[in-house]
Amino acid sequence: MEQKTRKQNINSKKQQDERLGNHKMLDAWKNAFNGIIYATTTQSNIKKQLLIAVVVVIISLFFNLNRAEFLCFLFTIVLIIFAEMVNTAIETVVDLYVDVYHPKAKIAKDVAAGGVVITTINALIVAYFLFFDKIADIGLNLIKNITSTPSHLAFAVIIITAIAILALIAYAKTNKHKIFNQNFVPSGYTTIAFAANTIIWILTDNFIVLMLSLIISIFVAEGRVEAKQHKLSEIIFSAAFGTVLVLVALGTFV
Repeated sequence: MEQKTRKQNINSKKQQDERLGNHKMLDAWKNAFNGIIYATTTQSNIKKQLLIAVVVVIISLFFNLNRAEFLCFLFTIVLIIFAEMVNTAIETVVDLYVDVYHPKAKIAKDVAAGGVVITTINALIVAYFLFFDKIADIGLNLIKNITSTPSHLAFAVIIITAIAILALIAYAKTNKHKIFNQNFVPSGYTTIAFAANTIIWILTDNFIVLMLSLIISIFVAEGRVEAKQHKLSEIIFSAAFGTVLVLVALGTFV
């Protein structure tokens, strides 16, 4: 009897470890993506920050940022969103273990919120040094700056596409009555793949590169169907969404 109880405890522990652990890299990525969806779905601050990120990335197209400046600019945006997600995780854990007011629980939440404030101040400082001197040069050269830096434009469009599909997936997972819902969730991988493919088709004249990018995009889409993560209709919509969004964005700025 004692041995049977011990085996049951061992099996129970193994099942718990399976629920909490990531035994495959794909499981780890899937769980991480679910965390991103949860944060963007439930946290109003993150929703606002993603919207601001789209706006400032678009604004950055009107300034002649070099690679180092754009990398610093992008890192600053990511750092703010990362800090807000860590803040959300800490608050969730604290609320899980503390049912009533406790001074140390308040300290944990305040420190996490303080980290978000520090990253925001850092972003303001970075924006000041990046854009203060450039604001005085605003004029007819803005459009020329955009068209003269295709790599910057392409990367900015990919960022906008990623945020757009992330918002759409979050909307689908919380909407139960309209077109996008649990039965129709777009594929982020397929959207990004076809968005990148469209950019390559527009900015590259090499036929071999064009064909390779198209084949890779198709393989990505097929992989999502084969893995039974998405239906064919979701894949088709995602591919069209990524393609059209890139065409509209590049058509607007080029």
